[in-house]
Amino acid sequence: MSAQQNNQNSPALGYGLGLIGVIIFGSTLPVTALALQDFTPAFITFARGAVAQIAAICLLLALGRKFPKAHWMAILAGGLATVFGFPLLMATALKTVPSAHGGVVLGVLPLMTAVFATILAGERPPKLFWICAVIGAALVIAFSLRDSAKHIETGDLWLLAAALSASFGYVIFGRLAKVMPAWETISWALVMTAPISFVATYLTYNPATAPNEFTPWLYVIFLGLFSQYIGFFAWNAGLAMGGIARVGQVQLLQTFVTLALSAWLLNEKITVQTLVFALAVSFVVLVGSRARIAAKAN
Repeated sequence: MSAQQNNQNSPALGYGLGLIGVIIFGSTLPVTALALQDFTPAFITFARGAVAQIAAICLLLALGRKFPKAHWMAILAGGLATVFGFPLLMATALKTVPSAHGGVVLGVLPLMTAVFATILAGERPPKLFWICAVIGAALVIAFSLRDSAKHIETGDLWLLAAALSASFGYVIFGRLAKVMPAWETISWALVMTAPISFVATYLTYNPATAPNEFTPWLYVIFLGLFSQYIGFFAWNAGLAMGGIARVGQVQLLQTFVTLALSAWLLNEKITVQTLVFALAVSFVVLVGSRARIAAKAN
């Protein structure tokens, strides 16, 4: 019996771990925005990866885990999408848009993840799901236009690309978690991408502009240990223990975590209109996700 099957009867723990993952992921945008005050998007991406990779290597060695050769292609694909794709695209977007804005745009992540699940796993959601997907995309576009003087900012395009990369990685890891321990999926993905991160961190580091204070480095360390590693550890394990359909609903809270932390850490103004769009996107995602769950159960 697999680790996932053994833990399937732990919904409470699954919800708890899923919530931890959502809180960590929700903090990623505002903390990245803070790190961008002293570092480039490329350095943040590769340095946070390097921090997470060192942690993953130490954990795997300590536990004596063997590399799952049969799944190396899927692990690498998920790693490239989540270790490099999402962080770099997201950090690039935050050079031109506020993190609270990014939190609303990325609110469609659950629906985009479901779309990739349909493509990669051959699922056939009902029409209601696709209607919700279109409405969700329309709400995000409308929000971007309202927030950006009636035209789409380049940052919005980077955010949508980041969401595509993240959702693709989520589906890869979700499929892998059915055949191997959930925490190992992100751990081995980090190990496989480590050589790129180590070299790229060195190449993108500029000692002439590096901050002398410890706080900016602490932001990068946080992003590496939590956003890039422990967050996935908790999220993947939560999905495995409580069920993807049930625990996946917790991600609806991620936008609001981002909005709250953006207001607290960055003093960004959260308007009533922003909250309305966030609530609308979350509601559409909730309806769409439940339509997909019903179709899968049938």
